[in-house]
Amino acid sequence: MKQNNMLAMILAGGRGSRLHDLTNKVAKPAVSYGGKYRIVDFPLSNCANSGIDVVGVLTQYESILLNSYVAAGRRWGLDAKDSGVYVLPPREKADANLDVYRGTADAISQNIDFIDTYSPEYILILSGDHIYKMNYAKMLAEHKTHNADATIAVIGVPMNEASRFGIMNTDEEGRIVEFEEKPEHPKSNLASMGIYIFNWKLLRKMLIADMKDPDSNHDFGKDIIPQLLNDGKTLYAYKFKGYWKDVGTIDSLWEANMDLLDKNNELDLNDPTWKIYTEDVTTLPHYIGPDAKINRAFITQGCIIEGEVKNSVLFTGAEVGPGAKIIDSVLMPGVKVEAGAVVQRALVADGIKIGKDAVVGSADSEHIELVAKRVKGVE
Repeated sequence: MKQNNMLAMILAGGRGSRLHDLTNKVAKPAVSYGGKYRIVDFPLSNCANSGIDVVGVLTQYESILLNSYVAAGRRWGLDAKDSGVYVLPPREKADANLDVYRGTADAISQNIDFIDTYSPEYILILSGDHIYKMNYAKMLAEHKTHNADATIAVIGVPMNEASRFGIMNTDEEGRIVEFEEKPEHPKSNLASMGIYIFNWKLLRKMLIADMKDPDSNHDFGKDIIPQLLNDGKTLYAYKFKGYWKDVGTIDSLWEANMDLLDKNNELDLNDPTWKIYTEDVTTLPHYIGPDAKINRAFITQGCIIEGEVKNSVLFTGAEVGPGAKIIDSVLMPGVKVEAGAVVQRALVADGIKIGKDAVVGSADSEHIELVAKRVKGVE
């Protein structure tokens, strides 16, 4: 069912600094995931599957690749008449050299004219850097049922981790009575997923006021949501059950890839009823050599495997030479591991070459090793 009265805005302007070299030249939402996807494929596919026709993608840092990627709305079926994916970079200069969004709310404020073009009744605001599948139409239905001014998607997290998140405290009916940003002593474990539905007329009014406030952070969590609660507005929590991963660190990105190897993984990228759409790369099928050994692995098209791959995820065009071993690792697109090299508990960035007999990573390491520069082997 088409959700013509709701427009989506994806916040895709984060710097992604905790992903280190992976985001030096590529925006975080454009980082590769799961063999052939990019992180931004998930919110865009969710929008398409939820019947949302118009999606604005708000980009900022290192956005050249991301801009060109999302502009091809046909990947997600968002290229028909009266639909589309629109790239929306910042328009206001924060200083002489850099165009930026000052905060999550400011990103929407700078695009009020774009939103008004479509006269939506509701606006869906999404983070562009999480991996999950969600039917936003169901969330909108609950929003309408509660006659809410705003609905915020939440997920239950372990209580000992709740202080890392924005926490929603609710009454027995699910109405939000208090919002705490990373509380030292959390009262609940309902963490905000950064997914909001607002009544547009109300939000528009609040954003205009927020733009004029010199003391505001121009942020939904720090300013807009607390103000809504102070004004006595009706806010409800939408409880999400399913797979959700914030891939903000090398370890969490590695974990999200490893999760795909679990046959009981809730994400289920093979679900025909909720497809995750992505770029269709033109390449040959993968090739498995006569001496290759593969145990529990994702091997994407274009890969050439002549060595051993165990409990690993190999992206498009990765190559593993004779006698090489890939164990508990993620090889991103175009990685080449030469003969005899060993890669263990590592995430190897796009296009990196690991030389003959080189050793990368360790079975005993606490954290996953990011390999973002060429590793020389035996000459």
